[in-house]
Amino acid sequence: MPIDVEVALAAELDAVEFAWTSTDIQLYHLGLGAGSDPMDSRELRYLVDDTPQVLPTFANVAATFHATKPPTVQFPGIDIELSKVLHASERIEVPAPLPPSGSARAVTRFTDIWDKGKAAVIWSETTVSTPDGVPLWTQRRSIYARGEGGFGGERGPSGSGGAPERAPDMEVAMPVLPQQALLYRLCGDRNPLHSDPEFAASAGFPQPILHGLCTYGMTCKAIVDTVLDGDAAAVAGYGARFAGVAYPGETLLVNIWKDDGRLLASVVAPARDNATVLSGVELVPA
Repeated sequence: MPIDVEVALAAELDAVEFAWTSTDIQLYHLGLGAGSDPMDSRELRYLVDDTPQVLPTFANVAATFHATKPPTVQFPGIDIELSKVLHASERIEVPAPLPPSGSARAVTRFTDIWDKGKAAVIWSETTVSTPDGVPLWTQRRSIYARGEGGFGGERGPSGSGGAPERAPDMEVAMPVLPQQALLYRLCGDRNPLHSDPEFAASAGFPQPILHGLCTYGMTCKAIVDTVLDGDAAAVAGYGARFAGVAYPGETLLVNIWKDDGRLLASVVAPARDNATVLSGVELVPA
């Protein structure tokens, strides 16, 4: 059905309550490739029992971590087929390091819906707190819905790459395991686009693609490990735009710039003529 902007923006979605354990954190980090050197003490900080350090990007998936079915895009004023939806951007802000286990309450609202003509871009914001009201994180997300534009809404601004016009200060190779998408899907994203070759082909891809949030989390880890001495607690904010796809088995390249106290980055696929995978990557140190 067409998007009803007024209904969607006025919607009061039900709060979601969820919990996580240190085992969930360990699995999430393994899904990002942590532990590639099991003798590296910095790698083991992500995987130690009971008290692993937590990458802030876990917050982007915490509420759906235990999902076992593909997601749906059905909300008041919004009803879109999953095959039409692409993840456009993601951002997380954390006032303090995330605990390795806990419980929380998430409240989501839609903040903007842009009409791009052939598609719609839908923005949401989720605030998450402990059961007694202590803020844990704020998540902002946008999705790109093909074929859902043309409803007469505002077009919204056009995004830019955000990378400085100079050579990067650092370059980091980021290998993607052949089975990485199959492992990462255990973190709650069962979209068959990442596991079913026939479904991926029907969506126009030669093989299942890596989850955008996996590339996103891997890139955060790469920046933390390269610039912040592997200290996940040193991150206050992190975000990126999903500009392209990554495929299991390829090696990506993370270009990193230091810029006025921030760390900016882009991710490209060298074997595919440096096709951009993530753009507008920004990490704000704590």
